[in-house]
Amino acid sequence: MSDLEPTFSTRPRLLVSVRGPDEALTALRAGADLIDAKDPERGALGALSTETVRAIVAGLDGRAVTSAVAGDGTGTAIAAAVAAMAATGVEFIKIAVGAADDAALSEAAAQAPGRVIGVLFAEDGVSGASFPARLAAAGFVGAMIDTRGKSGTALPSLQTTPQLAAFLAACRTHGLMSGLAGSLGLADIPVLAPLRPDYLGFRGGLCRNGDRRQALDGARVARAVTAIQNDARADAA
Repeated sequence: MSDLEPTFSTRPRLLVSVRGPDEALTALRAGADLIDAKDPERGALGALSTETVRAIVAGLDGRAVTSAVAGDGTGTAIAAAVAAMAATGVEFIKIAVGAADDAALSEAAAQAPGRVIGVLFAEDGVSGASFPARLAAAGFVGAMIDTRGKSGTALPSLQTTPQLAAFLAACRTHGLMSGLAGSLGLADIPVLAPLRPDYLGFRGGLCRNGDRRQALDGARVARAVTAIQNDARADAA
């Protein structure tokens, strides 16, 4: 199975968001599976410059799966942002999709066929289980639920376990790669890993002092890798 396909595996893989080439190498060395380029100073889906994303991709040199945020605009603006980010060589491009109509979704996905991931925000009060069918029909390759606010309220406080499970089941039904993110810390891994998303996404919980604007902490990344692996072993026992 290619790394560009849903894993549907016995354990989630670890997505770590980074803001530059140095942090990308820190995440790689600590065992991250997917390295995600985004600007933590600009909110949940703040995009880095295409030059920075190119540098991240070049520095990793194919040693990890990569993704990058293209932003959370709408209409033709987000389609153009997807096209620009796709040209960096990053494997996946993430965009917000909550307010987009079907035509806008299809236009965005067409800029990078088989590479675009739609992100839903937990605070928006929408049923995540209804979106995977729309995204699959529009040509998306994956879907994630994240939190718009980054004040420390983690995803499990905003969405119930049955809601998240329904979202993940819908992703599997429609052949989409799935992910859960949103102010997650190590304590959230035993709660979310048993739901078997393809990826669990982290930033602030793996940074110094738990602050997403500070530097990524390689030791914390390694602890997250170990926690996910231990959860999988416990589940298999």
